[in-house]
Amino acid sequence: MEPTKEHILVVDDEEDLRQIIVELLTLEGFVVESAATAEQAVEKLAKTAYDVLVTDLMLPGRSGVELMEDTLARSPETIVIMMTGYGTIETAVEAMKKGAYDYLNKPFKLIELPIMIRKGLKESRLRGENQYLRNQLRDKYSFNNIIGTGPAMHRIFELVETIAGLTSTVLIQGETGTGKELIAKAIHFNSPRRDQKLVSINCGAIPENLLESELFGHTKGAFTGAVQTRIGRFEQANAGTIFLDEIGNMPLSLQVKLLRVLQEREFERVGGSSTIKVDVRIIAATSANLERMVSEGSFREDLYYRLNVIPVNLPPLRERREDIPLLVQSFVSQLCERHKLDLKSVSPQVMKALMAFDWPGNVRQLENLVERMVALTGNRLAITPADLPDQIQNKAQLNAAPFIEIPEEGINFQDVVTDMERELIMQSLRRTNGNKKLAAKLLSLKRTTLIEKIKRIGLAENVPSSV
Repeated sequence: MEPTKEHILVVDDEEDLRQIIVELLTLEGFVVESAATAEQAVEKLAKTAYDVLVTDLMLPGRSGVELMEDTLARSPETIVIMMTGYGTIETAVEAMKKGAYDYLNKPFKLIELPIMIRKGLKESRLRGENQYLRNQLRDKYSFNNIIGTGPAMHRIFELVETIAGLTSTVLIQGETGTGKELIAKAIHFNSPRRDQKLVSINCGAIPENLLESELFGHTKGAFTGAVQTRIGRFEQANAGTIFLDEIGNMPLSLQVKLLRVLQEREFERVGGSSTIKVDVRIIAATSANLERMVSEGSFREDLYYRLNVIPVNLPPLRERREDIPLLVQSFVSQLCERHKLDLKSVSPQVMKALMAFDWPGNVRQLENLVERMVALTGNRLAITPADLPDQIQNKAQLNAAPFIEIPEEGINFQDVVTDMERELIMQSLRRTNGNKKLAAKLLSLKRTTLIEKIKRIGLAENVPSSV
């Protein structure tokens, strides 16, 4: 299938030059039409969407600038090239400020025109591709694609939707794997800065001696190995958003400099003396307890308050278990599509076991496990309990209700429940050598609740003292 040829409209009242340009561009493989006046051109523009408009600046009646403005109002993607004579270059430059792609000063070498046209078309295609990719990212990180139906995530969605349009600094806190970067991207791609860059840096993954240069850039010769000037992440993010992941790992010496950026939106490169101003929104994230770090002296209190303008606290997966089935189904669907596999089902026993597990690695751990199970099932269409790792199978068995057969004469329900409760408590205390805090954790109880149960069922005298 032949590629679609670009359509060009040439407008010039000099018939000889107009005809030569039409013949040249036709030989170059374009579909070319022409007009002698702006009025004729407007008639053609009403019927055809042209990729390129080549127009003389000085036309009889309406000027080339007026024609350009009319064209761009109809079709903003059209590339406009001005041809200008001596004495009108300043007007051509003004036209570029209003939207013209470039201009050629008459007389010009004819070969310059197709070169300029192809360059403009290439840049236009790149802009279109970039816009398409940005739209894809915007769709990918829309609120609808962040999975969660429970009240905890519903509150997060409402908050993120509210703050996306602001420029205020955001601090996202949550355990590892809860989706802090996903929320940061959702904020950026739903904000007025969505068409600008989102620049990310993990403050815990870069050595301390290199982090300052990564953030603020450096000048040539600033240190050994600095063979050329380099801009940092803040400059890269100018007019957009910077995402500072694991901000709690930033050394104190850099925290002072970051505080200045938050306050003044300015900094100097390493080894430089010129002050650089930036317009950037800052989103920070951490899995650390910054309040505790402030009290311990490992994180600056003034920086903490500057970052914590709008706090977003992500709940761990164990506190939103109702979202696990949706997450699992979504991951299975995505992975089967990625690996070109038939869609697999998840057995109810597997789903029950996944919901019973505590997920210390949160959503990231769940996603990794689902990928492992999808891969290991091969051509099988169902994920069964045999595909679960031992730690989750054991947890599921521990949480499973034991089988009790009711005899003909019946049972005393309360006595059976008390006996079962006593056995579970004794097992947990034996396993933890009497440590009630650890025993309570094994049973997913509060320590005070466990102590009350121990007293109620009369175990207090038989239980060793605990921490």
